[in-house]
Amino acid sequence: MKPKKEEQPITAQKAIKKAFLSLVSMMPMLLGVIGLIGIMQTYITPDILSKLFGYNLYADIGTGTLIGAISSGNPAASYIIAEGLLDQGVTLYAVTAFILAWVTLGIVQLPAEASVFGMRFSVYKNLLTLISTMLVAYFTVITLGVFTS
Repeated sequence: MKPKKEEQPITAQKAIKKAFLSLVSMMPMLLGVIGLIGIMQTYITPDILSKLFGYNLYADIGTGTLIGAISSGNPAASYIIAEGLLDQGVTLYAVTAFILAWVTLGIVQLPAEASVFGMRFSVYKNLLTLISTMLVAYFTVITLGVFTS
């Protein structure tokens, strides 16, 4: 029986060094993701999005979810776009689904996420988030209607 090797406690300096090296190794992927998100935000404007909505409740939720997932970004930007969409007559169902998908789903980030967490985890996470985004968007608007009427 081998004697146990005594483990040394992790110091703050070692933890910071390890975190920094991890960040440096992920930097090319992060820069690629940021670049793709920037391109998507430039070419998919609120005017283009407003032309995709208005068919029926479920189509609007699905379209909002898919477009939000493809053009993911930060929450502050999604609220500005959402206001523009609402001003242009897009349904609250579609806008809610768009905001949820914009923030939680990440089709653009999937390769980077898969390299960090594994492909299986990333695919399951995105599929479950896709389904829950559509359900949450529907029930959020229903709940809002109950409280405002």
